Amino acid sequence: MKTLILSHDDVERMLTMPECIAAMEDALTALAHGEVHQPLRSLVRAEGAAGFLGLMPAYRGGPRAAYGLKEVCVFPGNPMLGLDTHLGAVLLHSGETGELLAVVNASAITAIRTAAVSAVATKLLAREEAHTLAIVGAGVQARSHLAAMKLVRNIDDVRLVSRTQLKAEAIAGVTTVCATVEEAVRDADIIVTATSSRDPVLRREWIADGAHINAIGSSVAGARELDGATVAAASLFVDRRESTINESGDYLGALRDGAISGPEHIRGELGDLLLRRVEGRRTAEEITLFKSLGLAVEDLVAAQFLYDKALAGGGGTWLDF
Repeated sequence: MKTLILSHDDVERMLTMPECIAAMEDALTALAHGEVHQPLRSLVRAEGAAGFLGLMPAYRGGPRAAYGLKEVCVFPGNPMLGLDTHLGAVLLHSGETGELLAVVNASAITAIRTAAVSAVATKLLAREEAHTLAIVGAGVQARSHLAAMKLVRNIDDVRLVSRTQLKAEAIAGVTTVCATVEEAVRDADIIVTATSSRDPVLRREWIADGAHINAIGSSVAGARELDGATVAAASLFVDRRESTINESGDYLGALRDGAISGPEHIRGELGDLLLRRVEGRRTAEEITLFKSLGLAVEDLVAAQFLYDKALAGGGGTWLDF
């Protein structure tokens, strides 16, 4: 049997944002239906190393059962070298035989599927008339989120702030490059935080009533982008409860601050929203927050989609493995 190899360019060409948004809705719904077995991610940290290795396994049952594993190195200093912070591969195995079906570039999948999940959250939670987007950070996720947000809301004002002004100015479609985070986010309808910061970059007093926030930069317990007051003031939705209470620095930081009291502050998972098990935005003035951690099932479903597309003649390289 041959194994499919998909490069970064293959993934970018074959996985469009609209297709990925639909695939992520499928992944989140499958999780909510109990079709997914997904242990918490494990991290391999070596003393003195510049980054760490993350392992994210998942199994999806059903008529096309599959195992997936994303192995990804996270190196926060990579953008200074012109590299993505997340580098690795997604491995797709048959759920029937265990055969290795595909090896897919993880950086490209992560860039697209992370923004696609934020688009699902924004479609479900942001006010219909939202049109002003503020992005904090000018890396890979800034570009992919700009594209994703424009698919789910009529965005006509894009503000961006970054520690590196040249990187910010290089992103097409930005209306204003701001000098500070406060300047970027004040009165913004939709806010995306996409930084590698270990300390809060977003404060409650800067956020307008009715805003929707996608917090996607922090994915480990020791890093946070939001102050406790922001988490406390917002209606909090997550990709997965178990991951949030164990891995989210934004949630755990607010808990340590005493700003929130515990898991009951989480209104629901995105899958719950898609299945109408929980209520989303209740008022125009409500601040809604989606805390993204990224899930192995999202990578698995994206890899399955790409595998099917390649089988239909969509590209990639097939090798005896």
